[in-house]
Amino acid sequence: MKPVRILLRVCAVIAGVWLVLCVAIGIVAEEWALHPWRRALGPEAEARAQTIAERNHAVLSEVSIPAADGITLRGWSIRPLAGNGDAVILLHGHADNRMGMLSYADLLLRHGYAVLLPDARAHGESGGDLATYGLREAGDVRRWFDWVEKTESSRCIDGLGNSMGAALILESLRTTPGFCAVVAESPFADFREASYDRLGEWAGAGPWIGRTLMRPAVEAGLLEARWRHGIDLEQASPENAVVGSRVPVLLIHGKKDEKLPAYNSEEIQAHNSAIVLWEPAKAGHCGAVGTEQEEYERRLIGWFGSHDAAR
Repeated sequence: MKPVRILLRVCAVIAGVWLVLCVAIGIVAEEWALHPWRRALGPEAEARAQTIAERNHAVLSEVSIPAADGITLRGWSIRPLAGNGDAVILLHGHADNRMGMLSYADLLLRHGYAVLLPDARAHGESGGDLATYGLREAGDVRRWFDWVEKTESSRCIDGLGNSMGAALILESLRTTPGFCAVVAESPFADFREASYDRLGEWAGAGPWIGRTLMRPAVEAGLLEARWRHGIDLEQASPENAVVGSRVPVLLIHGKKDEKLPAYNSEEIQAHNSAIVLWEPAKAGHCGAVGTEQEEYERRLIGWFGSHDAAR
């Protein structure tokens, strides 16, 4: 029996070390998720935005509004001098800033849309030190929607988001039912699922490892967020936010997305049968515009145009 006892002790030690390692990984990952690295906006950022505005005969303005908790949210408004009367709010991904959506703004401006490019809270030049994946950002989106409605006098206000921004657009449907239409590319279905995906990507083994061997890391991170910051990230759930929503939603999710695999959008669609899902076969994470440029533009402008015209 002695060899068996030795083996059991060795297994117990290995399991204990693995558990401690997972807890450490989970806490570090959670802190990075909640406190993303800020990508600063330098002089070249506004110069690029100004170039896009001038090319599309539009006016670039720096705008800021207060969030419900008092922080200041900042962004760019680019309004064409002779637009089509509609506007689109563009939301960027995690650890990015408004610059990440400038190419999409350029595309929309060519079709006559006014655009608003905010920095998410805790990103770019917006205030706040916590990214909450929709728990607070949904209210921020509502504030931006109200600003556009009051300031731009737009006939229709649409939304476009990538990755985290896609999740925020979908989560905002709870508080902002007035969107004429939204497009969300590469969103996560819920934060727990996204945690499995990202840990699996980090380990190079797929989401299954996040659900099994590294599950203690996910649980530790979620507990740390609740204990230290009072944030219940399990409530960040785009798939639940779309239930019962009447806002037309187009999901775009590349089949080669390894950061947030396409089943995230499939899960979201399963919660609302009216949602339309396009899965370009060659696209990676937020890569549809790069692999299917003409089809992407046709679908994006067609989606907004058809629903805006119906209002």
